[in-house]
Amino acid sequence: MLRSSVPIWVLCFSFFSLAVFVSSTSQEIPISQAYSPPVRAQSPGPPIVKVVLRQDLNKKILIALIASSTLLCVTVMLLLYLLLWRYSYMKNSFTGINPNHHPDSVRSSVSTKPIAHKIDSVTKGTIPVYEYQLLESATNKFSESNVLSRGGRGCLYKACLDEKSSVTVKRLDGGGDTDIIEKQFENEVDWLAKIKHQNIISMLGFSVYRQTRCIVYEMMQNGSLESLLHGTSQGSGLTWQLRMKIAVDIARGLEYLHEHCNPPVVHRDLKSSNILLDSHFNAKISDFGYAAVSMTQGKNLKLNGTLGNRASEYIVDGKVTDKNDVYSFGVILLELLLGKKSVEKPSTTEPESVVTWVPKLSDRANLPNILDPAIKGSMDLKHLYQVAAVAVLCVQPEPSYRPLITDVLHSLIPLLPLELGGSLRIL
Repeated sequence: MLRSSVPIWVLCFSFFSLAVFVSSTSQEIPISQAYSPPVRAQSPGPPIVKVVLRQDLNKKILIALIASSTLLCVTVMLLLYLLLWRYSYMKNSFTGINPNHHPDSVRSSVSTKPIAHKIDSVTKGTIPVYEYQLLESATNKFSESNVLSRGGRGCLYKACLDEKSSVTVKRLDGGGDTDIIEKQFENEVDWLAKIKHQNIISMLGFSVYRQTRCIVYEMMQNGSLESLLHGTSQGSGLTWQLRMKIAVDIARGLEYLHEHCNPPVVHRDLKSSNILLDSHFNAKISDFGYAAVSMTQGKNLKLNGTLGNRASEYIVDGKVTDKNDVYSFGVILLELLLGKKSVEKPSTTEPESVVTWVPKLSDRANLPNILDPAIKGSMDLKHLYQVAAVAVLCVQPEPSYRPLITDVLHSLIPLLPLELGGSLRIL
């Protein structure tokens, strides 16, 4: 409104000043009044000659110049104000800040601009940028006491923004390779800005400070599945029913990625450390640094971390399909059943994948004896046999032999009680 009205106002004022100037220069005084004394009578004679007083003319010209200069100064000041307002507006849009999102989400430093520009091309400036100093303070300088879990590329921290607001902060660690960490960071932020599902982690914002990259998630009080299964508690807090709930939650998240996203999305790095659990043990898939569209070639992207969760055709050929995720899901299901890591590293022998236990799962008589001690004897054997059969199918070497994640989900839902999101009625 202000920007559109200024040119009209300036134009009107200019015409007014010009009119004053012209009027002032056209005022004339008869010479008889200016220089001659008064006379009683005047006979007709030649026409009266009129002259313009130079002193008055100079004075009025000076006034006109002062008015014009004042007008010019006011106009320049208004234009500068409009330019500053426009710059401030574009800067806020550029950094993708939503001031109403949270009082603690503020604009990041100048170092965030390159990465924010890349992300903004997809997210259209809808993701808040958190000050690194705020996250550092909220995690007590990323202290060990606030660590929820550790992953291959960083740690998860509990962060208290204020007395009523807690979040999970993932601080990425590139291990010296800044190019890889930058690509993973951009990829995850872009995907999580577009994907919304109850079993996919919700991103609240991000932070860029020098070489450090942080992603702010919703609060996940129980950390990662890996820390609960293989940490100090050794899975003692995970009952059979909770493990089945976690498996169903993961399958639901994968089904959304494979069946409801257009185009379909393949996670490519599904493992227990990337499954986060909230206070009610609702499982959510996180870490989308390697996520890609299905049916693409990913061989040129360097993969580090645990190879035991990845299908052989992906490792060899780099072919990205939904069956890659199905294989990884089968490995997690084996971890839930056996309580073993995806790759065990004994001190005296070569690392051993949990998939090598698959032949033993086919022996129904011996199956209850090789289960995780924390869940032995706590389930219906028919349910155990069915879950073991699903796990065996998911980790088949031939991709075409693996089921679709939708079929896996429909096989597991009847084994889960109604109150935990399944369809099993317990009498």
